[in-house]
Amino acid sequence: MSSYSPLADGLGRDYARFVSAPETTKQSVDVWGAEFLTHLATDRGASQYTHRNYAEALAEFRRWHEGERQSPPDWAALQRDDFRAFLRHLSRRELSRATIHLTFSALRTFYKFLIQRGRIARSPIRNLALPKPERRLPKFVTVAQAGSLLTTPQRECERERQLGEHPPDESGFLRDAAILETIYSCGLRVSEVCGLRGEDLDESGRSIRVRGKGKRERLVPIGEPALRAIRAYWDALPHQPTQEEPVFLAAPDSPEAVRPAQVQKRLKRYLLAAGLDTSLTPHKLRHSFATHLLDNGADLRSVQELLGHRNLSTTQIYTHVTTERLKRAYDSAHPRA
Repeated sequence: MSSYSPLADGLGRDYARFVSAPETTKQSVDVWGAEFLTHLATDRGASQYTHRNYAEALAEFRRWHEGERQSPPDWAALQRDDFRAFLRHLSRRELSRATIHLTFSALRTFYKFLIQRGRIARSPIRNLALPKPERRLPKFVTVAQAGSLLTTPQRECERERQLGEHPPDESGFLRDAAILETIYSCGLRVSEVCGLRGEDLDESGRSIRVRGKGKRERLVPIGEPALRAIRAYWDALPHQPTQEEPVFLAAPDSPEAVRPAQVQKRLKRYLLAAGLDTSLTPHKLRHSFATHLLDNGADLRSVQELLGHRNLSTTQIYTHVTTERLKRAYDSAHPRA
């Protein structure tokens, strides 16, 4: 998938090409596809990652159809055999099963949208058999590794102070420390932590209000170390964020929220400094949050609610992580294993 680069109107880069296309093309592709992507961003409150992935899925199918059938796809006229052929095309490219499932999930959602809008009566993808997805256990850091990572921004700030000719931007390091503490303390997605505003933080109640996928809100406890980190960060700013302003700013003098790409870039620096795998993402801290909770006796349903998963089956992947660890401990320690 390409990196996310939304147009001002939020319709997706690939569909801009059809603005001046013939009416038949615009009716079958541009209008319906653009309406769907707008629906994702407005009515469903989809994240920029969902918007990007779904736009790419529609564009991928269009590219295949134009190359294979020499015409843009007429969404209302497509049959199941068309999507079977597209599935074979994706399989020949040796894409991962997860990528194929994501592509068809986007197409299914698109057709549900068309049915809801009365454009078609039945989805041609309904009950289409896909390859079984690989079971990949989520990566996570250990408790000790998490502790080391969370203190790395402070150590990096001190290192810059000792080596640099100019004093470091302490507020940037304090912000990064607070972000990492918050993700790990609350199990947030990076988009969720970047979207926090002052009004979402309840210091006395030690909780935060999180706006998750599909505009769903949840109330999540936040630990004292994360609250202290946020307070230290705010104290280093020219002024404390108001109720309407982001909790984490892109820069001390900026009203804009820190962006996910910024968080990812800064995290790589701290992973390198901590001697950890630099391919780890902020989402792996979320995985670590869930794994450590289950390791310490939390029940699965509570972890589901904390993570904001709609289905319990999504959360159950973490039970496989803890089970695998138990098996390894058993095999290495039991005399008759």
